[in-house]
Amino acid sequence: MENRKLSKGKVALIVIASIILVVGAFLGVVGILNIEFRKDNLEYIETSIRAVEYEEQLTPTYEDGYWTFTTDDEFKILQLTDIHIGGGWLTKTKDYKAINAVANMVTAEKPDLVIITGDLVFPVGFAGCTFNNKEEIILIASLMEKLGVYWTVTLGNHDSEWYSFYDRQEVADIYSDSRWTKCLFEDDGDLYGCGNSVIKIKNSQGLVTQALFTMDSNSYMSDKLTDAIFAVFSSSYDTFHDDQIEWYRQEVTKIHNANLAIDEHCPMFKSLLFFHIPLLETRKAYNQYLEAGCQDTEEVQWLYGVIEESDPYVYSSPIDTDMFETIVELGSTQGMFFGHDHINNIALTYKGINMEYGMSVDYLAYIGIDKEGKQRGCKVITVQPDGSYDSVNNNYYQDKYAIYPREVVSME
Repeated sequence: MENRKLSKGKVALIVIASIILVVGAFLGVVGILNIEFRKDNLEYIETSIRAVEYEEQLTPTYEDGYWTFTTDDEFKILQLTDIHIGGGWLTKTKDYKAINAVANMVTAEKPDLVIITGDLVFPVGFAGCTFNNKEEIILIASLMEKLGVYWTVTLGNHDSEWYSFYDRQEVADIYSDSRWTKCLFEDDGDLYGCGNSVIKIKNSQGLVTQALFTMDSNSYMSDKLTDAIFAVFSSSYDTFHDDQIEWYRQEVTKIHNANLAIDEHCPMFKSLLFFHIPLLETRKAYNQYLEAGCQDTEEVQWLYGVIEESDPYVYSSPIDTDMFETIVELGSTQGMFFGHDHINNIALTYKGINMEYGMSVDYLAYIGIDKEGKQRGCKVITVQPDGSYDSVNNNYYQDKYAIYPREVVSME
């Protein structure tokens, strides 16, 4: 019989088909592994995590378009940030550690409200072989619901990467799902960003003593691939937009006017602001502190904590907005709380406004950070009946946070 050689075209088709089959098989296996490992952690949450035991849990009501807590006593907020759930087969163990870290700190502190200031998840393919940010969100939301605490979130840059399965609005819709009965997240679709909202704390006279602003500091300055990949090097992080700043102004004015309708002599109510990416003023304040030889100045006072990120130290947006000036002008917001820079936990006062990093949970996003421990923890914010507040950073590796399994790490 005559030997026949395959044409170059047919060989190329066979090679391409083979590659597609191999890649498809790999992705299929990875998909199955991701589902199984997420299922393992979900089952762990369902079978091993217990609801926080309160003597009497404070319950919010929904009044005039705001979630509202009513109390004449102290109000306790637990800030968590940068949890970075991976949700893939490569991150099962790190996700398990993060789940226990959250459960330990929430259970021990018994807060009235948990506010997670962004980057709850990390849908970065090389870390966990998954881009499915919805399944990652379901994992952390299921944990919070099982703990039985009231909670809300602000979105970070990693919560909706350009390559993740679900975009920012879809992520907001997931948090707004009615299945999360303890979640107070709300999304005003008329504003830039997702999740700009206010939670009120009122006293028995009906006066707002403290308002908790949760705002979206957005993600990147553009959707360009280069910006998304090289954000750390190009400083292309976004910040608040003009309509958000105007909304903040209107909300402060509205709440103050409502208080005046009850008591015409009442002073401006106090408020706190929670978001993810620090304002440019945080970088300015820290640089001024450095230039003064790490000594307080007329404008900057050190409260506590450290900066351990490398130069430029504070990875803020380069955009100089009117947000900080508006905060100073209105005289309501005493402090702002954010995350983003996982090994920074400093608190500074700048022009009379407290700027405070939370302590990160992250076991995944920074290489080797799962073996380090001095940066991991939470911030406890205690709001007094008059609206003033105190805050403290609590490291995770102390006896009271050992309710669920906890790893041994370096504290150097």
